[in-house]
Amino acid sequence: MLRTARRAEAAEVFDHRLPIDTILVGDCIAHMDALPPNSVDLIFADPPYNLQLSEGLTRPDQSRVDAVDDQWDKFESFAHYDAFTRDWLRAARRVLKADGAIWVIGSYHNIFRVGTALQDLDYWMLNDIIWRKANPMPNFRGTRFTNAHETLIWASKSRKSRVTFNYEGLKHGNEDLQMRSDWLFPICSGAERLRDEADGKVHSTQKPEALLHRILTATTRPGDVVLDPFFGTGTTGAVARKLGRHFIGIERERAYVNAALKRLAAIRPAAPEAVEAGVPKRQAPRVAFGSLIEMGMIAIGTRLTDMRGRYSAMVRADGSLVSGSHQGSIHRVGALVQGAEACNGWTFWHTELQGRLAPIDVLRTDVRSRLAQVPA
Repeated sequence: MLRTARRAEAAEVFDHRLPIDTILVGDCIAHMDALPPNSVDLIFADPPYNLQLSEGLTRPDQSRVDAVDDQWDKFESFAHYDAFTRDWLRAARRVLKADGAIWVIGSYHNIFRVGTALQDLDYWMLNDIIWRKANPMPNFRGTRFTNAHETLIWASKSRKSRVTFNYEGLKHGNEDLQMRSDWLFPICSGAERLRDEADGKVHSTQKPEALLHRILTATTRPGDVVLDPFFGTGTTGAVARKLGRHFIGIERERAYVNAALKRLAAIRPAAPEAVEAGVPKRQAPRVAFGSLIEMGMIAIGTRLTDMRGRYSAMVRADGSLVSGSHQGSIHRVGALVQGAEACNGWTFWHTELQGRLAPIDVLRTDVRSRLAQVPA
């Protein structure tokens, strides 16, 4: 159930139960200071960028550009902005669990100052991600390069933190390639862009749900609590609900809160089995090659080959392989026949399965699935 928004003053004291799936109305630092320490799994922060716009932007036809001119993005000086940044990052670090992490998004106006503050406060940098916009706003004056990207910093609470990173899931969804640190997404537009009664943008910097989808699937697990101290119109909360995560939003602008509440109320979470991540191979039950022989999945005397049939080896009863003068484990013999220092025998050696050549790793996966079905 989605809870209603509630207001709290800086002096209000919260109990030690997290207000999950709630929008807290007011100052983000005061609210974070009132949350229990070491209680949040992930923070996504889209703070003011301090764009320092001194005058309105116009197109070549002199029509006005709907740029970011909100009061919340204005600071008296860089010193004031830096003090604000350090204060909210300090409060954020206190509520993060020991193995928690934070994402901060920004532009060239502020992200380098934010990065310095993160390191000064003992966060540990993990990655900087480039969000390359598929449809960026042009540079109407023709005086600079078109600003076509924003930067995200992913950092852990400390160097010792063991953060969540769903590496294999990301790889599966990326055509079996490692996910890179440059991401291509369009800016928020179309039906996803929230609009007011006059058809204007409810929020000037609403982020696309696709961006948060990747962040949350990559660095959280179902049931995790995600805190967004600059909640805006609720993109973080919307994606969290869809993916079976919990959220805590903090927002001081009532118009944004009202829009977020309406948006969140319309979302129906996906089924639990649909948002569950696959088990990483390193966490899966260990299966020895000899187990495949013991279970009759590979017969003694079977000839294994590499994918191209250049090398072959015979399977012996004790789980070792022999290929000419070479003998040993599937990994050792695979390396020796190639003259290599190392080899992953599970993917190097192949056998015939249903009339087709397949890596023996397919059989190991089958054994693991059987083991997963055995009652504890």
